[in-house]
Amino acid sequence: MAIIKVTNQNFEAEVLNYNGTVLVDFWADWCGPCKMLSPILERVSASHEDAKICKINVDENPELAKKFQVMSIPMLVAFKDGEAVDTSVGLVSMSKIESMLGL
Repeated sequence: MAIIKVTNQNFEAEVLNYNGTVLVDFWADWCGPCKMLSPILERVSASHEDAKICKINVDENPELAKKFQVMSIPMLVAFKDGEAVDTSVGLVSMSKIESMLGL
């Protein structure tokens, strides 16, 4: 499954109303570690067709960043059936991402 760009407008439909696990990456264009994490997320997405991964640009969607208390980026939040169940801050490995997705 391709990585989905999420905004305030589609957050509820893509993340909260999804039955299953969704990994949300809070990021920004100017963030070096975010740029380093992006290809890892792409590899996970390519390796696991059933994995749902979403990206939220914190500069374009500050309300969502505030709602989930994003203080540092990149920040990954795993949602299961609409509930936040796991969080990770900073650059992480592919195996950590797969673990957060339950793969």
